Amino acid sequence: MTRGPDPGGATASFGFRIVAEDEKASLVRSVFDSVAPRYDLMNDLMSGGVHRLWKAALLDEIAPRPGESLLDVAGGTGDIARRFLAAAGGPATGAHVVLCDITAAMVAIARDRTLDAGILQGIDHVVGDAERLPVAGRAIDVCAMAFGLRNVTHIEAALAEAYRVLRPGGRFFVLEFSRVVLPLLDKLYDLYSFAVLPALGELVTGDRAAYQYLVESIRRFPPQADLARLIGDAGFGCVRWRNLSGGIAAIHVAWRL
Repeated sequence: MTRGPDPGGATASFGFRIVAEDEKASLVRSVFDSVAPRYDLMNDLMSGGVHRLWKAALLDEIAPRPGESLLDVAGGTGDIARRFLAAAGGPATGAHVVLCDITAAMVAIARDRTLDAGILQGIDHVVGDAERLPVAGRAIDVCAMAFGLRNVTHIEAALAEAYRVLRPGGRFFVLEFSRVVLPLLDKLYDLYSFAVLPALGELVTGDRAAYQYLVESIRRFPPQADLARLIGDAGFGCVRWRNLSGGIAAIHVAWRL
């Protein structure tokens, strides 16, 4: 018999499941440890390559400048970090990136790909939790989080940490799956998400449950306006968002004033 979390203890959502709050981070790590070797391939297959366009849109919003520092939270295999460094003119300008991810397997892959790209300096790869970032306060110009915020246990704590590490005048960016706003597309997207994606994940990675969780985590994530409110509640100003692909994803932008 499988027991659920202690009804008297704190709980958190893990997809559509309710788990003990202190278990969620390890469950998320297990998911990404499992899919790390084929994570980028699955992203291409799941989105038809559109995730690359979404990330390009994120870099357009950031508009990296020479000498800027980026904290790439939930940085995965490092594609955002490497794009930022190149767009900022490379380490010769003083540009610098800290890639932080809770999953050691992802960080190892990111480090390997950074070296494979011939990048020997300018990016630090660290294992760390978005709710307890291993970065000093007021030390970073730009903080970005692409497809990671929905996986944290406490969204408010992760937003507070992003605010803490940014310098006054620093900018915060969230690229995340969101709420579809186009009629009919929402029904097609639901059908694709629940019928196709877990089966595809099982075929490519052998782990259907991981992709079932990823689909469910998207559905539980706050819609655009609710996330904007949470970002504002964390102390950020000038909060706005931009829908991508009819709201399948969205970029939220805010400033530490």
